[in-house]
Amino acid sequence: MYDIFFNHLEKKIQLNESEKELIKSFFLPKKLKKRQFLVVEGHPCTFMAFVSKGLLKAYNIDEKGNEHINQFAPEGWWTSDMNSFFSEEISFYSIDAMEDSDILVITSTDFENLTLQIPIMDRYFRLLFQNSLITKERRLISSNTHNAEEKYRHILKNNADLIKRVPQNLLASYLGLSAETLSRLKKNI
Repeated sequence: MYDIFFNHLEKKIQLNESEKELIKSFFLPKKLKKRQFLVVEGHPCTFMAFVSKGLLKAYNIDEKGNEHINQFAPEGWWTSDMNSFFSEEISFYSIDAMEDSDILVITSTDFENLTLQIPIMDRYFRLLFQNSLITKERRLISSNTHNAEEKYRHILKNNADLIKRVPQNLLASYLGLSAETLSRLKKNI
């Protein structure tokens, strides 16, 4: 579980063995079964999670019962409700496992201690949050300016693996499309 984690970290920072051992002490390995929740909407999000194996989704459900996907988190991705995690307010969405998953979780207290004790991790998380912000801004622009075909082509190019792992109705929700529109696009492309 930690091998994937450290391979991911070392794409951005260099760690020695003593730093790796100390980092491990801040994370709790956790297994989630398919459909098991990490975060439940309306409750505080107490963890930030790194996905070592499996697939998680972050979503909210509107008053009509429709599920709106905010994020898919496959292997090598982080997930959390960052607002809730850092502010200790209630979460506005839920996160659950779409597949049996192995994750590493860290609490906000341990996160603060980790970044204080191992300063290079502060740099890592700054880079992570910076990239996350850029990705969210691009997704917002895409949702406002790209048509259905452009959105689907983008996910084909950048996240083709998700198309194989995610049910069509959830992929459609993530793209802001109807399942019928996505089905039509898949046939035409």
